[in-house]
Amino acid sequence: MSYAQNRDVLESTTSYATIWRETEWNKVKRYVNKQRYRIFRAESEGNSRKVRDLQRMLVRSPAALKLAIHRVTQKNKGKRTPGVDGFIALSDAKRGELFVKLKNRNIKKHKPKPVKRIYIPKKNGKTRSLGIPTIIDRIYQELLRMALEPQYEFRFEPTSYGFRPARRTHDALERIFFNTKAGIWNQVFEGDFKACFDTLSHDFILDKLEGFPYVEVVERILKAGYMDEENFYPTEQGTPQGGLLSPLLANIALTGLEDYLNITYKNYTRKDGYEVITTHGNYRSVRYADDFLIFSKSKEEIEEVYSILEPYLEERGLILAEDKTDITTTYEGFNFLGFNIKVENNNKCIIKPSKDSIKEARTKITEVFKDMKGHNVGDLILALNPVIDGIADYWKPLCSSEVFSSLDYHIWARTKIFLKHLHPNKSKHWIVSKYFPKPKKNAKHKDRWILTDPKSGIQLHKMRWVNIERHVMVKGNYSPLDKSKSDYFKKRYFSTTKRRR
Repeated sequence: MSYAQNRDVLESTTSYATIWRETEWNKVKRYVNKQRYRIFRAESEGNSRKVRDLQRMLVRSPAALKLAIHRVTQKNKGKRTPGVDGFIALSDAKRGELFVKLKNRNIKKHKPKPVKRIYIPKKNGKTRSLGIPTIIDRIYQELLRMALEPQYEFRFEPTSYGFRPARRTHDALERIFFNTKAGIWNQVFEGDFKACFDTLSHDFILDKLEGFPYVEVVERILKAGYMDEENFYPTEQGTPQGGLLSPLLANIALTGLEDYLNITYKNYTRKDGYEVITTHGNYRSVRYADDFLIFSKSKEEIEEVYSILEPYLEERGLILAEDKTDITTTYEGFNFLGFNIKVENNNKCIIKPSKDSIKEARTKITEVFKDMKGHNVGDLILALNPVIDGIADYWKPLCSSEVFSSLDYHIWARTKIFLKHLHPNKSKHWIVSKYFPKPKKNAKHKDRWILTDPKSGIQLHKMRWVNIERHVMVKGNYSPLDKSKSDYFKKRYFSTTKRRR
């Protein structure tokens, strides 16, 4: 009897694993992408009824459910972090079982569990709260995100860059460069919403989602509450950081800044077929999630921003963070998204990594050396190269040459200490001859002082080898969810990939 039961469990587990492993992922992704393209197009045509029908079709589809489970349990960084129920799905059998379990459920009847609250330390010594939903709640949030995102991608402002597909920090920085390069928009309002994700008005968010077929589910997600230690707390405002739907809901709520600033756009096509987008109004803006900048030509206009923002903030339940909100000029310089922006006297805009970002990079590199203490040079190089490449790749579109040289020197100084500790009884000449061989004739880099593992021959990378390459800002409000812009984003993707190589 016991043997039969165990065999049944084994067969069931094998079946669930097979269901998952036999998934044709290319087919699944094609279907989901096609539906999302259709939602975007229906929204652009003003066909709200078709938008709702397509959203229902997508959320109910087994393909979207499988893709949501795949992203939550395999791709996302938090896949090993459970919610309040302690459940995670790290095996194909668990994922297949989860798919079968959820396939016939009605998402409209889903009752989300409270999120598990954890605290992450911030640079200023304070903490930031994160809300960790259960795996099932994350899957349903991902389904809702898939359906909502294409509708609102059409509605979002061109100068919104955070948490949007095919947009990144460098696009926001290029927009700043574009605004400031002529020296006209030299007055700057640096804005930051205080505890934005914790204070956004539920009523305002739900009002913005009017007509969405699953708005009741979104409401239950927002009001699910949270567990801190063993205590339950209700949530009457805010959307928890940590939820997959939260960044999209925040973007939906924060959209509208340009309306209050009376910023408008006009499109026209030149004779050569090139589409030109011009901006009009007394202000220019850039927003990345809850960080934003507003530019004007005069001090009087920039000082009026406080009063202009009052109704915008009030209806969303927000206030400005006093310690992070300020008025300055492009000539004085300011920091944004980890970079320092300043216009020189010749009206040349210089964007480079901020002092805090450089300090963080140094600390990160130093930590690698500390972690590798006692390991051989090959292990050190394998651990350091991804860190060096990651920092260089992120900073290379900006004015980073001097910073690259500075960090290379920092790495060199730490390397000397590492090698001395590794071989305390060896001479400098012995260490140099062993780890810094003369470059061969066909060597890519002729630098004499390249740390080299004598066993494998792998070499430590240097940041100054990386060429500075200007990032090309995404055009206007172009979105990869717009099927008509597929060629544009394909060319953009391949050109970016080529540059990285």
